[in-house]
Amino acid sequence: MKTNIYQDMKNVIVYLLVFVGIQLCVTSGIQKIWQLIAGNGDITANMLIVSMSAAAAITLVVFIFAGWCKIDRSYMRSSPWGVLFWCFIAAAGAVIPSAWLQEQLPELPNVMLPEFTMIMRSPWGYLAVGLLAPVVEEIVFRGAVLKSLLKAFRGHWAAIAVSSVLFAIVHGNPAQMPHAFIVGLLLGWMYWRTGSIVPGVAYHWVNNTIAYILCNIMPDPDIPLIVLFNGSNTRVILAVVFSLCLLLPALFQLNMRLKRI
Repeated sequence: MKTNIYQDMKNVIVYLLVFVGIQLCVTSGIQKIWQLIAGNGDITANMLIVSMSAAAAITLVVFIFAGWCKIDRSYMRSSPWGVLFWCFIAAAGAVIPSAWLQEQLPELPNVMLPEFTMIMRSPWGYLAVGLLAPVVEEIVFRGAVLKSLLKAFRGHWAAIAVSSVLFAIVHGNPAQMPHAFIVGLLLGWMYWRTGSIVPGVAYHWVNNTIAYILCNIMPDPDIPLIVLFNGSNTRVILAVVFSLCLLLPALFQLNMRLKRI
């Protein structure tokens, strides 16, 4: 038993090192080549998008072909359209409550805001953030990391919590970490209930798509809710309550519908 636990934890470390290593090596390599060709050291949106997309694609290939995350179509064959629908509703309903909760916490440095804004405001940024990131991050952090942690830990919530902490840390931006941790808990729970990354990919896709849209329609992507609602605390609270009226029933429905195939 101990040998299995040690092997599972060793696998987690390997997955994380490979994931982080690919991100660092590929992004830094492409950025250096890009700057060398361009003849200047300026960071551009296209440079960031190409490097992020390349790193995501390589990660996808490595984790699938190494067998670290099994791609099984059985869950989609079960036609889980109700689950996917409520994943969409839950993701939409969580946006404002998550933003409100984060504003109640001590302000954390948003060290990646300039780069993040450049990527999100480019039409091609959606490829990296809205399409590739949800699939790759679910494959790595639920399909590989959490799968091994669930074998190593007796309690599933302990495994989910650890995977959520790792998911938050790997984002590398303190301002994103609270939201990433909370979302990681929900995504981990959905994976534990189904054994599939499909619900997590659906939720993750909606979450990132909403973030992309909001970043492009708002003048300041880091705008506080109180400013967004014209300085009215009442409107902020009503927005939170309305969002919870979407989120809580969606979680209730998911709790009834999520099951292993």
